Amino acid sequence: MPITTETSRPSGNNNSNIAAALLAVLLAAAAFLAAAPALADDKEEALTAARRGSTGTLTKLLDRRAVPPDVTDKYGNSLLILAVREGNIDTVDALLRFKPQLDHRNRNGDSALMIASMQGHEKLTARLLTAGAKINNDGWTALHYAALEGKLAIVEQLLTAGANVNALTPNLSDALMLAGRNGHIDIVRRLLKTPIALDRRNDHGLNAEEWARSKGNTKIADLIKKARAEHPRQH
Repeated sequence: MPITTETSRPSGNNNSNIAAALLAVLLAAAAFLAAAPALADDKEEALTAARRGSTGTLTKLLDRRAVPPDVTDKYGNSLLILAVREGNIDTVDALLRFKPQLDHRNRNGDSALMIASMQGHEKLTARLLTAGAKINNDGWTALHYAALEGKLAIVEQLLTAGANVNALTPNLSDALMLAGRNGHIDIVRRLLKTPIALDRRNDHGLNAEEWARSKGNTKIADLIKKARAEHPRQH
């Protein structure tokens, strides 16, 4: 007798299982699509709250994990950066409880500490330093910004915290060059008390004395010239 074989076919139970699995996938996809607008709304609400200093609203969103603490806007600004930029101390304090990335940098390369330093927010700078924000980094630093903008109190905070006075910007300028160029004589005097290099040249071939003099800041140029004569090895 010939041997016959029975063609296997899915049982009714298997068909039911497949249908159930497909239904589950479709329901999950529908739920995701339905939640997407809500997630987008939560993100915009959080970003707006950070800008406006709406601490209560922002805290509620973070408490229920509607948004992560490091969500950013289209320019790469995190919630922390936005709050710092607007000088919202209470909002910054609230955000710090959620352990955001302190050293996140936006598309311009600016961190929260750099922005606080540039704007002269002493309390915010202190908060960020205490929280552990990074002081020294490649490219522009918080000290560069503070020196450029004439924020003496911030310069003092950063130096006390260990800022590198010899750090260079992409155009090879250090804090002394920037302060001298912009006529901030009090900051120049403070920086001259540190072991800052005095003979380095920027990408235009100018040292700190020459750059200050070219901008009409004669008193500053004379101060740097005197310091160079007194500390000939400081280069």
